[in-house]
Amino acid sequence: MTPPRVPFHRATRRIASLAALTLVSALAVPLLSASPASASGPLRTHAAARGKFIGFAAATGPLANESAYRTIAQTEFNQVTAENAMKWDATESSDNNWNFSGADQVVNFAVANNQQVHGHTLVWHNQTPGWVQGLGATAMRSAMQDHISTLVGRYANNAAVVSWDVVNEVFEENGSFRSSFWYNTLGQSFIADAFRYARAADPDARLCINDYNVEGINAKSTAMYNLVQSLRAQNVPVDCVGLQTHLSTQYGFPNDLQQNMQRFAALGVQVRITEVDIRIPMPRTTAKDTTQATYYRNVINACNAVTACAGVTIWGFTDRHSWVPDTFPSEGAALIYDENYQQKPSYTAVHDALAGPTPGDTQAPTTPGTPVASGVTSSGVSLSWTASTDNVGVTGYDILRAPGTSGGSFTQVGTSTTTSFSDSGLSANTSYRYQVRARDAAGNVSSASSAVTVTTTGGTGDTQAPSTPSNLAASGTTSSGTSLSWSASSDNVGVTGYDILRAPGTSGGSFTQVGTSTTTSFSDSGLSASTSYRYQVRARDAAGNVSAVSNTVTVTTTGGGTGGCTAAATLQTQWQTGYVMEPVRVTNSGTSSISSWTVTFTLPSGHTLTGSWNAVLSVSGQTVTARNAAYNGNLGAGQSTTFGFQVSRPNGNTATASGFTCATP
Repeated sequence: MTPPRVPFHRATRRIASLAALTLVSALAVPLLSASPASASGPLRTHAAARGKFIGFAAATGPLANESAYRTIAQTEFNQVTAENAMKWDATESSDNNWNFSGADQVVNFAVANNQQVHGHTLVWHNQTPGWVQGLGATAMRSAMQDHISTLVGRYANNAAVVSWDVVNEVFEENGSFRSSFWYNTLGQSFIADAFRYARAADPDARLCINDYNVEGINAKSTAMYNLVQSLRAQNVPVDCVGLQTHLSTQYGFPNDLQQNMQRFAALGVQVRITEVDIRIPMPRTTAKDTTQATYYRNVINACNAVTACAGVTIWGFTDRHSWVPDTFPSEGAALIYDENYQQKPSYTAVHDALAGPTPGDTQAPTTPGTPVASGVTSSGVSLSWTASTDNVGVTGYDILRAPGTSGGSFTQVGTSTTTSFSDSGLSANTSYRYQVRARDAAGNVSSASSAVTVTTTGGTGDTQAPSTPSNLAASGTTSSGTSLSWSASSDNVGVTGYDILRAPGTSGGSFTQVGTSTTTSFSDSGLSASTSYRYQVRARDAAGNVSAVSNTVTVTTTGGGTGGCTAAATLQTQWQTGYVMEPVRVTNSGTSSISSWTVTFTLPSGHTLTGSWNAVLSVSGQTVTARNAAYNGNLGAGQSTTFGFQVSRPNGNTATASGFTCATP
């Protein structure tokens, strides 16, 4: 029986190695060259001929500093995923403190080289700053919405940015929901909310759920399948399923990969391989390279055989820049180029699988169900319908509209990758008919559904904005919150609510929406002690008219009380010669904010630290000192953050690190 792939700390980022760097030339294996490819042309040419992408995860360092890296990246690939530059810790390390430099670098590179960009990742339990992790439910949901709206919205009008990993790694290996700070604070609903926020920020982007160890049919992938099916039944805009596909040759290939992708495709979603790398036990040999090449060929062939598989992204492309050796010290050489940017046999396998013959799909999807109309207004309507099925997979739907209750021609007015669509810009007191037809990736189109007739309402014609709210004032300010009140606005029809805006400091910075209220008061929480904030309020009416903003009120939170912290470590996974501790949860146990923390713990004799994340670690004998990273030292009272590390140990030794203590300055 093939052993399962080892559960591992998800590192879709480079783990900071604590080992000294070794000169490559001193330990280089003999060059194992790839056989010549069976057809000319780079990978991207053959992928595009199939209507698919072949992508790579871009690291901003070598993208800026290594010409060989850039040359291969622009020549061989037609898709780019930002390895780290679009994650929360890289883009918003503190509340409303945005840094788009790395993300813009990746997007600009893609635009210059005619490549599509996949955004990675919006909501994840790792690489999310501590200021988010310790928020209460209302503030956390607001922070999530603001982060998604700002990051996705920044690139919504950039044609190169076509898709996003909205939520990442929400399941445990047994198929239960991961006990993350997202789940523990917000429950399962954070997943649907995240997708809806992303759709609002970019109506045209393809929105994906992504996870690892879901390549084959197992408890985890089945839980993911059931979740996607349930979310789509609730009209949650899940368009795409990502299978990360971090594999190791010593644990066998998931031979039901194609079957698994096809069952997801039958739900009407796109599928894709998002982070493939295939590690081998070191050192490299010709036999191991051959096995690795076979695995890569199998992955490409599985995607080729499933029309709804959009493409394959390799997590990096050169062994010179791979997260694998830091996480699996006895394994490596996981990518298709070696450390010296030479093609390996696995490159040839990918090339030849993409360049091979393409089987044709000529079977059209079944006819969608008759659309059902809801939410009819004077200018719009929402439509939903029963999904079509297809021998390979439905990739989307065309929405057709005709004027009146009879006669006239149907014309296409939109598309959808889900079983719902909202049409706007209609005339009041007017009838329209709608039909829907399904498409697959081969271009086959179903028959049009039966028509539904919709008559818009009379409309109000209201274009007058409410008056400006006035007399905004703050009261009851504490070390972590404040209460706001203001005088009501008036409106020719009626005020429906207020938006509350907040900016950092006493001047400068941008105002962003932090909440709404249907009354003339609002309480904001999760603030930092001894910190200034500015607030404004604006009014809304039912027609969507928005008033000017109110006067600005400045609030400075109090200093809070005593400080202190605790540290609690969890053994995530272990094997004969090592283990991963994650999360090590650091919690502010005092009543005032802290700006830094230090955790100490002890390694058993013979144990060696091999990597860490979300903290800066130093070692003295067997004592390890972990200090906060630049982005997770600030914790409000009761807030927490996490870090993790990996250790190697003598074979057969079952002891683990212990004696975790936490201190603040």
